Amino acid sequence: MSRIVSYRDLEAWQSAMDLLLRIYEIASQLPQIERFELASQMRRAAVSIPSNVAEGQAYGPSARYLHHVRVALGSLAELDTQLEAIMRIGYLTDQARTDAIQLVDRTGKLLHGLERSLKIRQAAGWTLALAGFFVFGAAVLFS
Repeated sequence: MSRIVSYRDLEAWQSAMDLLLRIYEIASQLPQIERFELASQMRRAAVSIPSNVAEGQAYGPSARYLHHVRVALGSLAELDTQLEAIMRIGYLTDQARTDAIQLVDRTGKLLHGLERSLKIRQAAGWTLALAGFFVFGAAVLFS
């Protein structure tokens, strides 16, 4: 695995950007009546996913990073629902939806993996911080 220097190195961000491009294609094909309603909401949700991954990564491994990954997951769920809606309305073919859902699923798996990784790091950080506190506290007690 290569070193993560930037959010651009994250597979979750890369997959989210692929999804964003696909959603822009789909949104541009919606009927005129939906261009300023559902299409706009879909584009905003799609942009939110990689944007939150990037913003969170900028904070480093912290609770804020985890928060932004969770926001990205929320936007992904919103987008998945919107895709389902336009398919049920009849604006999206089964094949186009299948292609988009594959990207949604891949992005979701990567985001959940990133979330798990951050939780593990956070838990390890707390463990080290508590261990340091107890060692320092014992040193003070017994000095």
